[in-house]
Amino acid sequence: MIDTNLKGLLYVSRAIMPHMVARRRGHIVNIGSTAGHQTYPMGNVYNATKFGVRALTEGMISTSRARRSVSRRGPGVRREEFSEVRFHGDKERAAAVYQGFKPLSADDIADAIAYVLSLPST
Repeated sequence: MIDTNLKGLLYVSRAIMPHMVARRRGHIVNIGSTAGHQTYPMGNVYNATKFGVRALTEGMISTSRARRSVSRRGPGVRREEFSEVRFHGDKERAAAVYQGFKPLSADDIADAIAYVLSLPST
């Protein structure tokens, strides 16, 4: 999780940013999570990485030359296999995470990102 959620974000951003600066355009969208705002049992490392995504993105925004070149989307809860992994294959416990509301789909999240990218740059 650390390699993917934090190091991956850093390595890709570091590789992309010089090209964005040279072209004077571009936008990096980092994917956050509700886990980056509050912790929950058995989510220690995931929570830490998503808090890190939030901090890294805020730092990138504050040091970016173009105000709209970096953003973070944490669109909400999406049904995913992560809950089953978190509860070691306990499908009932994993399903309980989503009781009482309709989780987002991958298309919903893609729409949120497309919306951010469609906004005019400042």
